[in-house]
Amino acid sequence: MADEGTRDSCWAPPDDVVPPQLPDIKPRTPVRALDRAAYVGCESTFEARLVLPAIGFSAGFAHRVTGKRGEFLADDVIRLLDQDAFCETFVPRSLVLEYLEQRAEADPDVSELPNPDGYDLRVGHVLDLLGQIPDQSVNCVVTSTPYWGLRIYEDSHEVPWADGEICAYGHEQTPEAFIRHTVEILVALAPKVAADGSIWWNVMDSFNTRTQIRGNAAEALRAMQGLDHRAWADHPARRYSAGHAYLKDGEQCMIPARIAERASRAGLWAKTIITWAKRATLPEPQNSRVSRNLEYVIHLTRQRTPKFSRAPYLTAESKYGGRNNGWESEKLSDVWLLSTSSGGEGHGAQFPIALPGRCIALTANVGDLVLDPFVGAGTSGVAALHHGCRFIGLDVSQTYVSAAKEKLSKVTAPMPAD
Repeated sequence: MADEGTRDSCWAPPDDVVPPQLPDIKPRTPVRALDRAAYVGCESTFEARLVLPAIGFSAGFAHRVTGKRGEFLADDVIRLLDQDAFCETFVPRSLVLEYLEQRAEADPDVSELPNPDGYDLRVGHVLDLLGQIPDQSVNCVVTSTPYWGLRIYEDSHEVPWADGEICAYGHEQTPEAFIRHTVEILVALAPKVAADGSIWWNVMDSFNTRTQIRGNAAEALRAMQGLDHRAWADHPARRYSAGHAYLKDGEQCMIPARIAERASRAGLWAKTIITWAKRATLPEPQNSRVSRNLEYVIHLTRQRTPKFSRAPYLTAESKYGGRNNGWESEKLSDVWLLSTSSGGEGHGAQFPIALPGRCIALTANVGDLVLDPFVGAGTSGVAALHHGCRFIGLDVSQTYVSAAKEKLSKVTAPMPAD
C-alpha cells in the first residue's frame, strides 16, 4: 500500500538513490475530433465486453439505442458516441474506435501467475501482469495508487495508455488523463475479481497548482518544514498549472469522485466513497484555503450485493482494522478515523495497516485471495496474512518488491484457523 504521495512510508529508498529524470508536467489538452469519414462502410464488429466500458453505457441502454447486444458495428459505436448521455471513461471520444480496433487485434496473455498458498510478489506494471491472473480468482483488491503529479519514483515505468498518452502512472499532463488511466486499470482489474468481490481504491485529491515533484516522503516533509531551499528551477521535475482546458490555478481537481463516476459508467458498482480522516497530517500553507486532512477510499464491486460483513469492525484488533475505540462509534460509517503511523527513519506520516486491514476484514474470508497492484513496501500484504488470506502483490519497482518481500518474510503470526 502507499501513502502520502503514493508509496508505503514505513520504507523509502536510501538518500543516495537518485530518482529517474522525468519531464515536467505541463497541461496540454489535445484538440481532436472523431474522424467519421475513416469509418464509412467499415464492416468490423466489436464485442460488447470491449465497447461498453469504453463508451460508458450499460448493456440495456446500448440495446435501446442500437437494437443490438453482443456485437456492434462501427456505425453503432458512433451512434452511441452521439448520445447526449455520453461521457468518456478511459478513452477520449475521438479515439474509441481506434482503441477497439487495437483490442480486437491484441493477442491474449495465456501464461498464469501461481495461485499462492501464502504470498507471491511480482515486478511489473499491473496492465502487463493482469493477463496472467485467472478471471474471478481475486476476492479482494486493496491498494493505494500513485497520486497525480506529486512524486518521482525509482524505476518509474512509462506506459502506453489507451488514450494514446505514454507516461508513468501519476505523471500525466492533466488530472483528466490520470483519471482515464485509473479507470483503464480498474476496467482491466474487474474480470479478475470474483462476482462477490470488492475493490478498495485509496486516492488523495490534488490541487491544480504549480508544485515541485518530490523524490520521496522525507523530501516532501523537509519541504513542508521549510528546510528545502532549492529554487523552482533546481528541482528535477515540476508540475505546472497554466494551460488546462478549464481548471484555474489553485482549484481542487475533484479526482476521487470523478474516478468513482467513471468507474460506474464502465460497469462497476460505486458502493461508497469513504473519507479517511487522518489525525496527523503534513503541514500545508493556509494563505487562501484550509489544509487537507482527508484521503478517500473508493469501494467498487461487480454486483449490487458483494460479500460483506460488519462483524470484524467490532471484533478485530484496531491495529488491523477494527473499531478505533474512543474515536469511532459502533456504527460503521463512511468516515474512518484512523491514525497515521508514527514516522520512522525521518519520514512523515505513514500509511496505517488498519486501513487495508479493515477493507480486507470487511470483504474477504480466511483463505481468500487479496491483490495489491501497487504493493509498495507490502503493508497490505501484512494485513492480508494477518486476516488469514493469501496475497499477490505487484509493483514496477524491484526496490519496493524487495522491501515487501523482506517485510512479509517477517510475518510470523499464525494465520487464523477459521
